[in-house]
Amino acid sequence: MNLLLPKKSGEEKDIILNTNVLVVIGTNGAGKSSFGKSLLENHRDNAEKISGLHALFLQDGEESLFENMGRGFAHMQSLVKERLLIPRLSDYEKLALHLLWDEFELSANFKEAYKKDPNTTPPVTKIDTIQRIWEKMFPHNRLVRKAGFIELMSTNKDSESYAAGRMSDSEKLVFYLIGAILEAREKALLVIEEPETLLHNSIKTYLWDELEKLRPDCTFVYLTHDIDFAASRTNSERVWIRSFDADKKIWDYQIIERNEGFPEGLYLEILGSRKPILFIEGTNTNSIDSRLYPLIFPDYLVKPMGGCQKVIETTKAFSQLKDFHMLDSMGIVDRDRRTKGEIDYLRKQHIFVPNVAEVENLLMLEHVIKTVAKRLMKNADEVFDQVKNNVIHLFEKDLDTQVILHAKHLVRKKLETSMDRKICTKEELANHVERIRDNIDVERIYETIRQEFNNYIHTKDYQNILRVYNQKGMLPQSRLCAICGISSKESYLNFILSILKENKEDAMIIRDAIKASLGI
Repeated sequence: MNLLLPKKSGEEKDIILNTNVLVVIGTNGAGKSSFGKSLLENHRDNAEKISGLHALFLQDGEESLFENMGRGFAHMQSLVKERLLIPRLSDYEKLALHLLWDEFELSANFKEAYKKDPNTTPPVTKIDTIQRIWEKMFPHNRLVRKAGFIELMSTNKDSESYAAGRMSDSEKLVFYLIGAILEAREKALLVIEEPETLLHNSIKTYLWDELEKLRPDCTFVYLTHDIDFAASRTNSERVWIRSFDADKKIWDYQIIERNEGFPEGLYLEILGSRKPILFIEGTNTNSIDSRLYPLIFPDYLVKPMGGCQKVIETTKAFSQLKDFHMLDSMGIVDRDRRTKGEIDYLRKQHIFVPNVAEVENLLMLEHVIKTVAKRLMKNADEVFDQVKNNVIHLFEKDLDTQVILHAKHLVRKKLETSMDRKICTKEELANHVERIRDNIDVERIYETIRQEFNNYIHTKDYQNILRVYNQKGMLPQSRLCAICGISSKESYLNFILSILKENKEDAMIIRDAIKASLGI
């Protein structure tokens, strides 16, 4: 369907979007509801608004989806008013009455047809369709029709049915949404407000998948602030609402382009925060990176991406779209024995590498150790000197292993850069490999690294040892925790995090030390 979008700030021409599913996303108060009302006005001949949450309660001032359901519904409603003394009905109650009337009418017609022809096929009513989808959403319950009313029954053998009015709000909402979609006119534009409200994560995506399949003739427009739901509409167009000028009835919005460089849900979340973004390694909960960096960079939205390659790819992709989102971004990856050339290249891509071999080594920086020692009423210089000497001793003991690790990485990089990609024959490949073997002097590489590392040991160059020493057990083996009177590495990390959260002078010392290691 060709959708005429509301007026966009800075745009004179009408914006037409051809799609069967449109997701309008934005924070609360950004103007999503007003955007939806404008769409309803632009397509007033075939547009309908569906608000599941509002349907459960009485509303004033807005025309209902079920105001013009015909004489049968009006008669049924009048009977309910007279017999049950209900002055007004919610949209949910109106829908239930209409569906029951529809059920009664089709059943009566079937009865008369069956008298004439016993082979007549029973009709599939709208309540049949609702029941089929509803029971998929709530597999432990089933809907039962009794004497013109809908009741709810557990799938347990000994359970008894009870009135549908005792359904939970979520159960009522799913019933209403299925019925409302079924009742929509042919080829309707359905503007659906907060489609995720009251729905558990386990069913909301599946429910709307079912409803879109139920009415392929309709166009679905979702107004939501739910990032996960927006990302779940995989075959949709997406509009990000930034703000709304109510006086001029103009919106600041952007049609979101698809990009394979990073997850779409992440992109939507970043757009919503409007903060500069920092992509890091690690996971959301377990890694030191994800616990430490948000406190080092409190003005950034910090997003763990898993491995280093994903950080690099995502940072590059996000930077390429800066003209669209207008947000600054950068990445941080572990050193992982990278060469100076590799680090310089990454820095040009706004990806920073700490001047330590492991993220744990950031906790071993001189100013970090001394700050913790002072807070614990220890002599900071003595604590640091003991830790420094222990680390140098550990590095000397692991020297051969560390030299091999760095030599392997350097040889691998030389092999990658030496390979001629224009090779076409087996003979050319064999000759080229021989030349690479002659050009890569493994003995010289190994001895150069060993001499360099030995020099760090003899000169007690603690900072450079932190830069090259890949040993995740270094912190506990250095006896730092015992010297400071702390029980474990985890307690030491938590103590540093607590200092950073205070955001006082000691926090600034730690923050500046770690930023300096990153060259930021």
